[in-house]
Order: sequence, then C-alpha cells, then structure tokens
Amino acid sequence: MAKAAAAGHRVVLIMATDGAAGLAHSGIDDLATRRSVELHRSAALLGVHRTVHLGFADSGLGGERAQGFVHAPLEQVADAIGAVLDEETADIVVGYDANGGYGHPDHRQVHRGVRAACSHRPVSLFEATLPREPIARAAHLAAATHLTPADFDPREFDTAWTPRAHITHRVNVRAHVPAKRAAQAAHASQASADSGLRTLQVLSKIPAPFARVLLGTEFYVEVSKRAMR
Repeated sequence: MAKAAAAGHRVVLIMATDGAAGLAHSGIDDLATRRSVELHRSAALLGVHRTVHLGFADSGLGGERAQGFVHAPLEQVADAIGAVLDEETADIVVGYDANGGYGHPDHRQVHRGVRAACSHRPVSLFEATLPREPIARAAHLAAATHLTPADFDPREFDTAWTPRAHITHRVNVRAHVPAKRAAQAAHASQASADSGLRTLQVLSKIPAPFARVLLGTEFYVEVSKRAMR
C-alpha cells in the first residue's frame, strides 16, 4: 500500500469487521473503538487515501459468533465490496488468499467476497499471501524445540497461505519497510494478549536490518476471471 501510494496511485482500504472478537489484553474496555482508531492511524502512515468500514461483526477465531461476518450471505458481502469498487472505479483489487492467510474464518469470507465482487467487473485481482513451505518448516521446528505454547499445533501451517509454486508476483517493498513497521506498531492492541505471543509482538522486536529482509518482499497470486467464478 505504501509503495502504491508513493507512486501516485489512489489507495483505498476496505475493512470488513470491527475486530471486536479478536485476541487482546483484557484491560481494553472497548476493543472495537480502539481498533478503529489504530486502523486509521496505521492507514495514514501508509498513505492510504480512504478507509471504508463495511460494518460486519467479527466472527471470532472459530467463527463462533452467530451474527459474525463469516455467516453473512455471500451475495451481501460481494455487493458491499462491489459498491466500493464502483465508487472508486477500481482497476486493481487485492484480497486474501483462499486460506485466509493463517485460516481466520473472516479472512476466508473476505477471499470469497472479493472474488465474487470482481468476477463481473473489469478489474485485475491479486491475492496477498506468503510462501507456505518456509513458514510450515519454521512452525514445526519451533514446536520441536519447545519454543511455542503447549497447545500450539504446527500442522495448522501445513495448509496455510500458498504453495511457493503458485505465487505469481514478488514485490520489492524494502524502501517502505520503515512505514510498514510504523503502521504495524500502530496496531498496538494486536501486539498483546493475556497469554501467549502475538505475531506483531514478535515482529516489533526484530532488529531493523533483519526486518528489512523479512518484511522487504510481499507475495501475491494473480487470479484469472475463470478462477473467480
């Protein structure tokens, strides 16, 4: 997003849910409001021109909330996303991969909704992802050396993100890593919880030279119109 904005493109960020059911420290009274503030701060640091909230409720990590986004009709989701694409006359859209990254049900619903919205519009669709194999190997190694919580199951990562061979685009964003890290730091409520480590908590402690390598390439899969249907 920072690279696109710096190149003069209009960047619009669509948020499906309020994040109210996410993991966070119990001392936060109104998580939805807190995360909305953090989101706008993060988006501003990246140069995002407009942030849109679709207004759906967070489904929870297991999709347990009956009124959650994952249970909304796909047509309703696609229409809500499509309305923004039409307002903006969008030509490039970025969504989640089929696994929703690490598998969150709301991420998967975004994947389905974005594909449905793009299927009959003149846009190019790319899905943000990571190469599966190195992450799965790291997860199994961490578990084998007892660096993870007792209830951690590394097998969950065997089907997360995207096989390396299916990735179509690797984008160099090293020049924008400082903005990327600042934007991540803005999401402070997602870097702490009552128990266990959070991904952002770990990323925030990585020394700058290593962060430039780790965060300096972003991965995408270009989606054909046939695959969207």
